[in-house]
Amino acid sequence: MKLLEYEAKRVFAEYGIPVPKGVVIRAPEEVAAHLPDLGDGVVLKAQVDVGGRGKAGGVLFADAKTAVETARELFSREIKGVPVGEILVEERLPIEHEYYVSIAVDRSSRQPVVLFADAGGVEIEKMAEEDESAVRRVIVSPLLSDIPPFLMRELLGGAPKELAPVINSLYHVFQGKDAMLAEINPLVTTARGVYAADAKLIVDDNALARQGITVNRDLSEREREAEKHGFSYVELDGSIGVIGNGAGLTMSTLDLIEFYNGRAANFLDVGGGADQERVMHAVKLVASMPGVNVIVVNLLGGITRCDEVAKGIIAAGVAPTVIVRMAGTNEEEGRRLLAECGYRMLDSMDTAVKAAMEVSP
Repeated sequence: MKLLEYEAKRVFAEYGIPVPKGVVIRAPEEVAAHLPDLGDGVVLKAQVDVGGRGKAGGVLFADAKTAVETARELFSREIKGVPVGEILVEERLPIEHEYYVSIAVDRSSRQPVVLFADAGGVEIEKMAEEDESAVRRVIVSPLLSDIPPFLMRELLGGAPKELAPVINSLYHVFQGKDAMLAEINPLVTTARGVYAADAKLIVDDNALARQGITVNRDLSEREREAEKHGFSYVELDGSIGVIGNGAGLTMSTLDLIEFYNGRAANFLDVGGGADQERVMHAVKLVASMPGVNVIVVNLLGGITRCDEVAKGIIAAGVAPTVIVRMAGTNEEEGRRLLAECGYRMLDSMDTAVKAAMEVSP
């Protein structure tokens, strides 16, 4: 479960991580009462559970004169299809430098891995692609209650040593909250000290009861539609839509898109035995996502019939380009139907993803 930013910051503060002064508002007029505490310059952040919030217009800056109107503007927006119901209003920090730090589970070693970069507030994946040395990483034994000093020195390099206590506290959050990801991007230095300017915390769903966390999220219209049809559906921040049957096949498609430097817009698993109607709803759902200009449909036909898949794609009749890779039961009939309607059907997942990259570079 991914906590909203203000929820994550409350947890961080409990563990001694400095966070900016802030307040959550649910109506534009509420911001005025808090300006004396927050100062003249403020940052307004939409509290929505989507990736790429800043680029989608979910973070705005204001001063005392424009704060109410800016809040009203932000409340009127939808961020990637999700209406804004809460805004975190924070003091605007006098930032001197931004860093990146995150802690996740390294699948190879099955231990926590801490990532650190001397530049924050950017997409860490893109930074690592351009320069692998820009992101430093250390593996920490889960049996240790703190990050050892020698590992901390390796992690920080030439960065200020004042960051070390905050990173160590983030490690305590990761351990104490059964986290799958604990991230600060950016971790900033100011004349007043070090602050977590942003916060991300994903808690293992299996530990929600132990952590006393109750799931209470307003689903977007697309998430409600996916839930209605029983799809496994997660929204991401790319432009290439993905539909598969089976979590493994769908995740492999996402991995291949990432391998070719693309960005997937979603994960959608239609499940086994998908018929024409089910496939149609899946294609329409993904096509409705803002920014999606191509959809990769990657299905293996066992109990799922390829001709039913083809009929569902054709019935959806969506605007984005649909590129299909499917194999199995009634494959030839499915190919014939798609070819008659001008759809591209390719023989392998690799060629299908490459074709999608040509449409959405």
